[in-house]
Amino acid sequence: MDIKWIEDFLSLAATRNFSRSADHRNVTQPAFSRRIRALEAWTGAELVDRSTYPLTLTVAGKLFNDAASEALRLLNDARSQLRSEQTAHNMLRVTAGHSLALSFFPEWLDGLNGGQGADLSARITATNIHDSVLALSEGECDLLLCFHHVQLPILLNPDQYACLTVGSERVIPVSAPDRDGAARFRLPGGKSKPTRLLAYPATSFLGRVMELILAHAPQTPALLTTYESEMAELLKRMALNGHGMAWLPQRSVAQELADGKLVAAGGEAWSLELEIRVYRSLQNKRPALTRLWDKLTNT
Repeated sequence: MDIKWIEDFLSLAATRNFSRSADHRNVTQPAFSRRIRALEAWTGAELVDRSTYPLTLTVAGKLFNDAASEALRLLNDARSQLRSEQTAHNMLRVTAGHSLALSFFPEWLDGLNGGQGADLSARITATNIHDSVLALSEGECDLLLCFHHVQLPILLNPDQYACLTVGSERVIPVSAPDRDGAARFRLPGGKSKPTRLLAYPATSFLGRVMELILAHAPQTPALLTTYESEMAELLKRMALNGHGMAWLPQRSVAQELADGKLVAAGGEAWSLELEIRVYRSLQNKRPALTRLWDKLTNT
């Protein structure tokens, strides 16, 4: 049995509504219903009377609700105690995209510690946006650091999560230079000679950023995808090796642009400005997180 099933059931017992509980648990209603069915199969009894509206718990459901609430409380108490023993009281757990973890987070942390001593410690996990949001919603991290654009929102309930803008980033097209110092692979390309593209998967956040740039481009480019990865650092390496053009966060290629190892492959019309946001759960009351949030709010 998955502990998420218990959490799903307790949510359903509180709301008496599959749709509202599915929204609260950040899953689709069909997936939520399957998980409740799986829990009923595990217990060997029907826990929910679906013939009433709002739904009610069966006798077995009421019994299981009491037991599940107490079991989950004991598990969470034990986990909190173990984590407090394993982790220093001021160590914050942060999840961020790979690019932000490498090119933004270290300087941001230095800036937060500057002038007041290195009183903030952090453990950062670099992962994709889906896993980052999941980690935040399940209490596996204290902070989520991510890109944001108004047309590409992160769907987190503002009643449960707070966010602050802590910076900005421009995603720009870059390429290795040719012998004359111009971009070897340049936008918009042509039908007879399309621009070799180092792309992101369409399902990734930067992949959607790339699609948004193309949707608002001054003209339709001729592109030939030659390599694909959701990690900007891998695309950067491929661009440095002369395999094509890539859209990359400007901060991550600042040194390469300054050294002339990479050059712009298109003007501002081919780029997009993003916010850098940090999210927290309002239910997380860790003192280190509260101190940091107060500092960020008052900056």
